[in-house]
Amino acid sequence: MSAPLLSVEGVQAGYDDILVLKDCSLEVRAGEFIALVGPNGAGKSTLLRAITGLLPVRAGAIRLDGDRIDGLPPYAIAARGLTMIPEGRRLFAPLTVRENLELGAFLRRAPGQQQETLHLIFRLFPVLREKALAPAGVLSGGEQQMLALARGLMARPRLLCLDDPFLGLSRLVTNRFCQAIREITAGGMTILAAGQHVRRLLRLAHRAYLLDEGHVVLSGPGPGLLEDERLRRTLLELIPEVDRPIG
Repeated sequence: MSAPLLSVEGVQAGYDDILVLKDCSLEVRAGEFIALVGPNGAGKSTLLRAITGLLPVRAGAIRLDGDRIDGLPPYAIAARGLTMIPEGRRLFAPLTVRENLELGAFLRRAPGQQQETLHLIFRLFPVLREKALAPAGVLSGGEQQMLALARGLMARPRLLCLDDPFLGLSRLVTNRFCQAIREITAGGMTILAAGQHVRRLLRLAHRAYLLDEGHVVLSGPGPGLLEDERLRRTLLELIPEVDRPIG
């Protein structure tokens, strides 16, 4: 088995006096889609923030291709090929769709592949081609989420982190979004996605981790975890919410 692309080893992290992550460990291998699920407050977003350098690691280690990245500033981690699409999209609303996409091609290898990546993006999301000259702020919520994902792809990242990618999306847009993610992962992209749309994420995932109270308490193949009684007990309060948008 190949060495992991990303390795999280006994990480502790939190905010002020509150320790959210407690001895958290996981691995992501190149080409995998890894889902990170858990109840509210389990530490999913906190872990993504720690991995991308937005939150200091208090103990443990985070390695990308075997090299320590915990302690590096976010821009240095991004330069190594790790890109995050945060909850809330954070687009540049006054700039056009095309300008937002071009800003995504910030890594050294990305500008030379810009046209190739744009071709892929416009094939996955034709609406972005149609609205390429429109300000990002006038797009619908679903279109803005497509643009956020597309802007992340423009960097040609080695690892793409998604925080609640289906939040606030209609069922139709979510289905389209899932189809695009399947194509992206089939092309070899490595993705680590956290969120509360449990069924959606687990059906997409090669492997998944269940977080509870800052610990990884369960791991395994994504679809297989859907049948695990421990996961169902841990996420009991989320099941009705999850079932409605996904059918």
